[in-house]
Amino acid sequence: MGRKRFITDAFPVVKRREGPAGHCKGKLASELGEEPQPLSVEEVELELLRQFDLAWQYGPCTGITRLQRWQRAEQMGLEPPPEVRQVLQTHPGDPRFQYSLWHLYPL
Repeated sequence: MGRKRFITDAFPVVKRREGPAGHCKGKLASELGEEPQPLSVEEVELELLRQFDLAWQYGPCTGITRLQRWQRAEQMGLEPPPEVRQVLQTHPGDPRFQYSLWHLYPL
């Protein structure tokens, strides 16, 4: 029987060179001297609502609007975040704010 074969026998290891100016994949933007872009107010608000959608302690979020879910959680004494209601009331007609992450998926 011969010697035991390894995957590297068929696929030799190829070391790649670093990109321009010593840039490599593992470096963070701050290490490269680039400033991260600050999030807009709208993006921060949408992230707050996404986190509310993913918080299961307020009950399921499919089939109802975020405001209905918030009100149901409040009636049940689950103490939903008041910031969520404030955001929802400032964007009453915008479906990006009113509907949960899952509203486009059929039930």
